[in-house]
Amino acid sequence: MYFKNSCVKSSLKNTEFYSFTVVKRVEPAVKCDKPESRADVRFHPGTVQAEGVALIAVFLYCLSFHCSVHGKCVCRHSTAGEHCERCAPLYNDRPWQPADGLTGAPHECRKCKCNGHAQSCRFDWTAWRESGQRSGGVCDCLHNTEGRQCQKCKAGFYRDPLRPQTAPDSCKPCTCHPMGSILYNSTDGSMCDPSNGNCICKPGVGGEQCDRCMVGYWGFHEYGCRPCDCAGDCDPFTGDCMFGPDLDPNNLEGNSSEASRIFRTDELFSAFHYSEKCECKEQVLTTSKLFCTMNYAYVLKVKVLTAHDKGSHAEVEVKVQKVLSQSSKMKIQRGRVTLYPESWTARGCTCPILNPGVEYLVAGYLDRKQGRLLVNMKSFVKPWKASLGRKVLTMLKKDCNW
Repeated sequence: MYFKNSCVKSSLKNTEFYSFTVVKRVEPAVKCDKPESRADVRFHPGTVQAEGVALIAVFLYCLSFHCSVHGKCVCRHSTAGEHCERCAPLYNDRPWQPADGLTGAPHECRKCKCNGHAQSCRFDWTAWRESGQRSGGVCDCLHNTEGRQCQKCKAGFYRDPLRPQTAPDSCKPCTCHPMGSILYNSTDGSMCDPSNGNCICKPGVGGEQCDRCMVGYWGFHEYGCRPCDCAGDCDPFTGDCMFGPDLDPNNLEGNSSEASRIFRTDELFSAFHYSEKCECKEQVLTTSKLFCTMNYAYVLKVKVLTAHDKGSHAEVEVKVQKVLSQSSKMKIQRGRVTLYPESWTARGCTCPILNPGVEYLVAGYLDRKQGRLLVNMKSFVKPWKASLGRKVLTMLKKDCNW
């Protein structure tokens, strides 16, 4: 045994010693200052005993006002505490249990899986039950990580693909410019993709950090950047056109139709003038079955009149020339209506492409909450042709049962 101090010699008989594997009566010599004093020798789970003598993890004291003799527990099986009565800080993946002195089962404490980002964890009964009594540890995460096992980065951080997941610096802070980027997750306020740190830029904004205007845009502000009112590029701060040697500023609209020339340039934006900045994968009409499964809320023949940059979104004003189909809850009539391209805020252009002065067949969806006619990447948008109109009408009546 290991003792801190000793007193007058005495002896104890028939004192029970408990350990992991044995229960045995021994007669050790114990020092106390009075013959009538007696000493208790206690073993707690997590101790070892050999030949009836405690080698480690002993707690001994004399029941006397004048004497006390103490041993210090040396815990095993990832236990901790004065009497090995709890699990060590990082070993709480299952509930603590005392060792079984009859069967010899140690009931070892199990280490939590924290991916190297915690020095301690706590046992949670709810997690234990939900896992089918397989794992109940909840890690106290460090290094800007979170989750039961510190398996993901906190909001505002992303996982560096070049660093091991267990590295202390594997979670890096997002570097997206707060004015030029859109929240990646509005729920937790994350600015970037947590898997790679990519930013989502506002309309007309570019750069890895969304910190400047794209080529062909100017006026970096909280709503993004505005398209240049030029055929080419413009000054990103003032918007002044910068003409190249082969461009004639007096003939910027030489290839435009007469209908598109009547509109003010500052009211129009689309891939019509800035096609190099728009990559639109348009919906292709391959089979009638595919067209019907898209469940479009409306199918119209329209002529694009104007497009307005609202900063956070775009509004495209069109003239409805023919209503081929619409859902029962809609009441679209001929005349002016507004289309709302969903892709404007993410791409900096209207996708699908809607050119001013051009007639289109447009099949899209309805925003039921706000009553808006939506155009997105699932919409069917094609320049109008009479043959296309007849084909779509036939499909709607024959195959889609509209």
